Amino acid sequence: MRAEDQKSQLHQQLIHADRLATIGQLAAGVAHELNEPLGSILGFAQLAKKCPELPSPAEQDIEKIVTASLYAREVIKKLMVFARQMPPRSTRVDLIQVVEDALYFLEAQCAKKDIEVVRELAPGMPEITADPAQLKQVLVNLVVNATQAMPHGGTLTVSTRSSGSSVFLDVKDTGIGMSKETLEKVFLPFFTTKDVNEGTGLGLAVVHGIVTSHGGSIDVESQVGQGTRFEIRLPLCGPEEAQTA
Repeated sequence: MRAEDQKSQLHQQLIHADRLATIGQLAAGVAHELNEPLGSILGFAQLAKKCPELPSPAEQDIEKIVTASLYAREVIKKLMVFARQMPPRSTRVDLIQVVEDALYFLEAQCAKKDIEVVRELAPGMPEITADPAQLKQVLVNLVVNATQAMPHGGTLTVSTRSSGSSVFLDVKDTGIGMSKETLEKVFLPFFTTKDVNEGTGLGLAVVHGIVTSHGGSIDVESQVGQGTRFEIRLPLCGPEEAQTA
């Protein structure tokens, strides 16, 4: 029975991975098709703003076009990260420094929401080959997600450890948790349980895309009313190094 259960879980993981790959291909195609017309809209709007004696109402409307275009461009960037169309710029990275840099900008926001930030950072962590900017984005996305899951305060725990040829980054909250049905869809682009104006549903999809592009993996455990834990595994060397090793 245990073997059958493991086989069923593996089958579901393969289906999920195949679905993510298909959506990734679709996302990449959509992003490329939208980039050119969006660039034209943004460029002409910025040129229109420079017209002399532009009426104030028209100037305000053009500014709205520019703002909307910039927002759409950020969404496209997130889609391309998810689809792995923007390869990481690899360098040697201290994971603990990445954590400290990201939390530096987030702790004040957590304090305002009555969320205690707990660090459990293992000393002597080995450096890894990765894109520090993308890793910061991973942590920021996970922390923001966690704070939204704790509307009445709670505890956010960020921990690191190393084992063998991998390092691990855990982000755990004491928030509202997720149902089994939500867990199965949590990394799908545009899937969100938030209100319309509170998120695009791309945050965790981007996290998944960045982690997998680094040759790593991400697991999530959650129970309704008991919080959520994301565990990220990253190899010490990047995918390119692993191929040449």
